[in-house]
Parts: sequence; C-alpha cells; structure tokens
Amino acid sequence: MDYRRVTTLKEIQDYLGASNLIAFDFETAPQDEYRHDDKAALDAHKAVIVGVSLSVSEGTGVYVPLRHRTGGNADSPEKIMDWLVKAVFTNSAIIKAAHNLSFEAMFLYALGIVVQPPCYDTIAAAQMTLKNNTEFRSLGDSGLKALVPELFDVDLPSFEAVTAGRYFDELDPRDTEIIRYACADSDYTLRLYHLFNNWFDRYLPKHRYVVEEIESPTAVYVGLMKYNGLLVDRELMLKKQAEAEAKLAELKNEIAFMIGDVEIGANASTAAFKKYLYEDLKLPVLKTTAKYQEAADDETMILLSDWSRENRPELARLFELVQEYRKWGKLKSTYIDGYLEHINAATGRIHPEMFPLGTETGRFASRRPNLQNMPRSDTDSIGVRNFIIAPPGKALLSLDFSQIELRVGAFYCRDEKMLETYKTGGDIHAQTTSVIYHIPFEQAASKNAEHYKERRSIAKNCNFGVFYGLFSRGLQRNLKFKAGLNTSLAECEEIIRNLKAGYPRLTQWQDEVRTRAGFRKYTETYLGRRRYLPNIASTDWGKRSFAERCALNTPIQGTAADILKLALVRIIVGLSERMWLKPLLQVHDELVFELPEDKVSEAVGFIKACMEAQPFAAFDVPIVAEASIGARFGEMKEID
Repeated sequence: MDYRRVTTLKEIQDYLGASNLIAFDFETAPQDEYRHDDKAALDAHKAVIVGVSLSVSEGTGVYVPLRHRTGGNADSPEKIMDWLVKAVFTNSAIIKAAHNLSFEAMFLYALGIVVQPPCYDTIAAAQMTLKNNTEFRSLGDSGLKALVPELFDVDLPSFEAVTAGRYFDELDPRDTEIIRYACADSDYTLRLYHLFNNWFDRYLPKHRYVVEEIESPTAVYVGLMKYNGLLVDRELMLKKQAEAEAKLAELKNEIAFMIGDVEIGANASTAAFKKYLYEDLKLPVLKTTAKYQEAADDETMILLSDWSRENRPELARLFELVQEYRKWGKLKSTYIDGYLEHINAATGRIHPEMFPLGTETGRFASRRPNLQNMPRSDTDSIGVRNFIIAPPGKALLSLDFSQIELRVGAFYCRDEKMLETYKTGGDIHAQTTSVIYHIPFEQAASKNAEHYKERRSIAKNCNFGVFYGLFSRGLQRNLKFKAGLNTSLAECEEIIRNLKAGYPRLTQWQDEVRTRAGFRKYTETYLGRRRYLPNIASTDWGKRSFAERCALNTPIQGTAADILKLALVRIIVGLSERMWLKPLLQVHDELVFELPEDKVSEAVGFIKACMEAQPFAAFDVPIVAEASIGARFGEMKEID
C-alpha cells in the first residue's frame, strides 16, 4: 500500500490533485479534562480531531497529523483544516465519502462546519446491500472491520491492538503501523464506495440513488442532531422521580391490600401474579402469548377489567390499579430514570443515538435513550416532554408533517375523493366520516353534530389503519384500546365495507400491491427503497398475512420517510447560512430545533419551504408542515 504521512498543505494539495471524489476519516482523542472517560474520544464535546486521513485512489492514502502529543504534527494545522473545509468538506463539486459519515459530520459541526452534499456514507450503503437473497445488511454487519475481511479478504488491525490502551494523540504519527491504520480507513472507504456502487448499478440501481441523494446527507443531519442534543430540566426530572416513586408505593400498597403478599414485581407481570390470577382467582384466559401461555400484558388487563365488571365486580378495581401501576412504572423507569442516566456531564443535555436506517421502512429509530417512543402530552401523566427545554433567550421550534402518510396513501391509490380533499385543503377525517356513515360532509365536519366525537375517532382509526390492510377485528381492537370505544364486530365490518365502497380506488390499489408483491416477493417505496417479503406466499396464514400488511405499509411509510429525509437534505444546504438554527430531534414526522427567539419567523419560513417542497416530480398531493413554538417541548403553541 502507498500510505504516507504528510505535514504540509502543498503535499496534501499535490496528493488530492483534481479528484472529485475524496474519502476521509478522522482520528480523535479526549481533551485533558475527559481523559478518564473511556467513551470521551467519540464525543465531539469532549474530544478533538487528532488527525485526518485522505484517499483519492485505491491502495493509496495520506495521513495528516494535527494534534499528536509526540512525533511532530503538520505545519499550521489550523491553516490546513481551513483549506480542507473550503476545498473539500463544503465544496459542492467534491464527493465526500466516509464510513459512518455522521461521526465526521459531528466533529466538523463542532468547528462550525456543516458538510455539504454531495457526500457518501459507506455504512449506509452497506445497509442498502444484500447479505443473502432476501436480507439487507444490518448495522451490526456494516462496520469497516467486518466488511473489509468479508469483501476484500484483508484483516484490518483493531483500534485496541494499534493503540494498546493509549489514546490516539499519544501515538507517534511517524510510526508505519499508525500511518497504515489511519490511511486504511479512508482507503477502504474509497474501495467500498466503488464496490457498492458497482453492486447497485448491477442489481439495485435505485438504491444507489437512495444512498447518494437521501441517506448520506441524512447521515450528516444525524451528526448535527447528535452534537446539539436536548437540554433538559434536571431539577424537574428529580422532582417527578420522587412523585413517581411515591405514586408507585401508594399503588403497590392498594394492590397488596386486595391480593395479600403476592409479589407483583416492578411491572405486575411476575409468575406469582399470573398464578394468582389464573389459578387462585380462576379467571378466564382471554388472551394467550405467542407460546400459548396465559397472557398478562396491558391488553389482557383491560380485557379482564371489562370481564370483571360484569362477572366479578369486586375485582374490577384491581385491574384498574394494575394498569395505573404499570403506567407509572414505565414512566419512571423509561422516561425519568432512563433519561437521567443519559445526561451528558459536559453539556447538561441528552444526546441520543439516531439510526436513519433503524427500521425496514426507512424510518428513524433511536436509543440511549429511545426518544421515538416519547409519550404525547395527552397521554402523559408526568409531563415527559416538559423535561426538554430551551436555554434562556432561545426557543424550541417544532415542525410536523400534517397527515403525511395519508397524503402518500392518497397519492398511491389515486382515489378522487381523497385527492380532492387534500388539493382543496379539506378535512380528510370528516370526508371519511361522511363516507362511513353516509352523511353529508357538512354534518360530518360539524363539531355540534350528534355523535361527532365518536364518529370522528372511528374515522381517524380507519384512516390510519385501512391503508395497511386493517381487518374488522383489528379495527375493533384499535377502537377499544386506543379510543376507548366498544364497537361490535358487525359494526366494524360494516364500517370497513362502507369505507371501501366510498373509496373504491383504495381496495383496487391494495389488491394490485398484494398481487405485485406476491409475484416479485418484495415491495418498495416510490423512490425504490426495497423490502423483501419471503413469507408472502407462505402456507402459514399468520406469516402470509403479516407479509401482506408489510407489502401495503412499506410503500406508504417508506415513501413518507423518504419525503422527510429529502427535506433534511434541503435543510442541510441552507444551514451554513443559518448556524443559529440548531437541529435537535426527529420524532416520526416531526422535526425539532433550537433557535434565538428573534429568529422564529425566518426559521419557520425556511423550514416550511424545505418540508413542503414537492419531493419528486410525480407527487401531486400538497404537503403541509405545521409549526409550533415554546420554551418547553410539552408546552408548544401552534403558530398560525
């Protein structure tokens, strides 16, 4: 390999030449005050860039030492980095390739730099390639140290083997092994770029577009969110923690008064509690687990509560207490204890890990902590969203796509009533209410009409379910457990019949999708993000039914995810001129930012333009993003 250390700007310029594709990789190390923290080197608030490797042709690479504590660094590191920023990282004529681009983007953002497209994340590309006939690589399959041996039959030395317990800035950049280790990362990133693109061109050309135009710029956005994090009100969290502990103790005592010394554990799901319910009380088994054992989940508690009101009224209170106990237990363990655990000591903020390819449909996932499952204000007893706050003089700004999946569904199925409703700015839930109950639209939309609330709730559940092949039993379950409505199975069957009759193109589209997926054994989004469905022809009804639902929901959820990510690309391009606008979080169809209070109007106009732009030429349904502002995430007020 032609790997070498370079220490002057001219050497860098001579090596890069006129290349329009540059692979790069950063080596980092903790600042002095964080050297006791073994994870600090991965945190841009606690670490610095020690050196950068660059590669423009396979088998070659240069390493530029910037902040080593021994062995000598490059001449004028600041000058070199300034040149790289202008000539490479923000240059719209250069393709910037990195393996786990969000990491490099985060460290550049710490310097006030937003990496600009075109860019290429080889870890995203890896996840968009197949590891067998029907499975795409997972994130765990996509690390550089795993891919290189598999695809190039070369074993790369591990970080631990090279550093031997030292930080990277303690290594001598003149050492051949150190140069080899640093340069190999950028060299093999370049090789992966060519390998994956050749694979895409041969087998899945649309995935190359998804990687280059959607997932790679999204990786940059993820790095920005990771760096900014979410400021939290720790005092409020501790106060709510004490309230939750007191409430749990109170509920546990009430339950113990009814059932004696049966151990219920932290979630009222112990084997002893199940034995008490089904053997001691001899209650009916209204639901079983996947292994055909007696269930004791939340849905079971609701079913047993309903049964008890009619058959054992003295037990109804027990199940209400158990549901309340579980709710408070989850709020405390997940949203108070869990969030407190992840507050960064250097920033006072939570910096969750975001995974833009964390689901098969292309929607985000997150962990440490998982902020995708944050409860909404109307279902939150302790105000979890109020933990997230803006600093003094700043505000939180949220922009949320309005009914994006329903709009995508209307685009797909081409139903005239749905399209007309959206194109005229109408109320789709009122339209569905009108279709289901055969009543005039005006009556369906009137809040003063008889049965308005119940009918609208049913219409909403239909809208958010039937696109995905919801059956009458599923609708009945959703209405019971999500809306608190006891609707008979016959009524649910009639509702779905009326819905399909009122939206005739919906059923036709669903049949077409199922047929096409059954033939191809896969489904895909409009832009070509593919999901394989090997069980679509299974003789097992459960597996086949799930695959058919995936065939229907992936085009809608996945296309909606693509539309959101395309908006992120537009935002990235405009952020360099608006460094005061800080991306914080993505939750489903919502983007959250932090900004100065006097910049709200400018920010709303910019972000709405990015989100509401036509995502691709064929999409002819208006997109609407609704803005909210507030000092706390749980107290956001809608902006007209």
